[in-house]
Amino acid sequence: MGRNLIIACDEADDLALTQALEQTSSPSLATDSGILAGLEPNSVPIVDRLDPDAFDTLIDFTHPSATTRHVDFCVQHNKKMVIGTTGCDSSLEQKLADAGQKIAVVYAPNMSVGVNLCLELLQIAASVLGDSVDIEIIEAHHRHKVDAPSGTALKMGQVIADSLGRDLEECAVYGREGQTGARERKTIGFETIRAGDIVGEHTVMFADEGERVEITHKASDRMTFARGAMRACRWIGQREPGLYAMRDVLQLD
Repeated sequence: MGRNLIIACDEADDLALTQALEQTSSPSLATDSGILAGLEPNSVPIVDRLDPDAFDTLIDFTHPSATTRHVDFCVQHNKKMVIGTTGCDSSLEQKLADAGQKIAVVYAPNMSVGVNLCLELLQIAASVLGDSVDIEIIEAHHRHKVDAPSGTALKMGQVIADSLGRDLEECAVYGREGQTGARERKTIGFETIRAGDIVGEHTVMFADEGERVEITHKASDRMTFARGAMRACRWIGQREPGLYAMRDVLQLD
């Protein structure tokens, strides 16, 4: 994703890459970030420490532990953030909400425009079909992804649960094995696939007896997430402090 973000920023006439960050142990440190991304040299080396005078908005696709540090840094130095990190727990999400009192933050487990449109469609489908269907969320990603279910799958489940007045923590079922008995109607099932180089696929199934509705999104190129992040970066530049989502960026409300 780091390379894709560099490329997406290079494509944008109205945005400029001024820092490229990696962890201290990375062999890429001091490498020209343009060369690393397969572009022409851009004189922006890979570094392991943020310079508060070098940027206005930090785009963070890292790990929850790194994102936690970056939030503290950006609050301290009054910098805006676009966060695509997945696997964030409730304590980090609360930290983001608190940060939104002081700085502008766009946080989305998936920056794809298509995925965020699907979230709107899921809300409509859940409100129309109600409790008359069984709901299953199936997601697939590459073999190196470390969190499961994906942040996008969980967001989809949360949107559906909210639409139906359910508590996702109480109604979610993560995989099934053995003699599980008949399915409870008001559960929301999650199935996870990790294999090969799958970029990201999500299908939500609303299944009744005699028919079913499926809403599917398939990503074939990580640039879709990077370009969504650039869109969020443009949008947040003119915003006051607050915690925003991609639906705000896309004006879906």
